[in-house]
Amino acid sequence: QVQVVESGGGLVQAGGSLRLSCTASLASGLTFEDYKMAWFRQAPGKEREGVSCIDRSGSWTHFLDSAKGRFTISRDAAKKTMYLQMNSLKPEDTAMYYCAADKYGYCTGSWWRGRDFEYWGQGTQVTVSS
Repeated sequence: QVQVVESGGGLVQAGGSLRLSCTASLASGLTFEDYKMAWFRQAPGKEREGVSCIDRSGSWTHFLDSAKGRFTISRDAAKKTMYLQMNSLKPEDTAMYYCAADKYGYCTGSWWRGRDFEYWGQGTQVTVSS
């Protein structure tokens, strides 16, 4: 019913920037605005962690502490796309970044665990060199 595809990853030097995109394909009758969306990441040998979440209207966002002040999340309903602008990147930001979407709930509580999200993309690799 919902497919999400990430893009925009790559190799960047520390201090640089990247913008990730997540574009949704929705079955007939479904609308992009019905879904809360989020970015997660997973580095080798580490657990997956929620980076940022944005609610259906785009008016409420939440960030991982380490991302606050450096990352911005946004969404464009007309393009059915969510973005993650990442600035001042650090080597510890290196990970596979995943987009996720879900029709229920909010970007509150333990959203960062990822258990509330039904639809996941395949990921896009972000590598930050020192």
